[in-house]
Amino acid sequence: MATINEIQEEIIEEFSIFDNWMDKYALLIEMGNALPPLEVKYKTQNNLIEGCQSRVWLQADFDGGKVLFQGDSDTVIVKGMVSLLIRVLSGQTPQEILSSKLHFIEDIGLKEHLSPTRSNGLIAMYRQMRLYAMAFGVSS
Repeated sequence: MATINEIQEEIIEEFSIFDNWMDKYALLIEMGNALPPLEVKYKTQNNLIEGCQSRVWLQADFDGGKVLFQGDSDTVIVKGMVSLLIRVLSGQTPQEILSSKLHFIEDIGLKEHLSPTRSNGLIAMYRQMRLYAMAFGVSS
């Protein structure tokens, strides 16, 4: 399994191919469309992320010492953002998640191209993923 930093570097490389932001948004939408839909049973109030303008669901499971994330959103750009976070953090240990520093969001220029509400939503998603890691880390 690749480390969080190795996965971030892969993402940075994929986005660096494109010069303009319309192409980068297209890649983000493509990534969102490739994310498997979340099962209806996980689309609960409990799994909704507070602080997102769009509806975002995040399901976390703990298996074999690793945190496994699944997610979904009702908008394509946000679903792309969910897919990126899942790609980087899912399958890692709680400690790896908690000690990680996500730099790819800034490095690909995503942070500066998001509206303030989308940016807040991205922070809320990452915060929730860290909370799950914290909870699983304590219980393991």
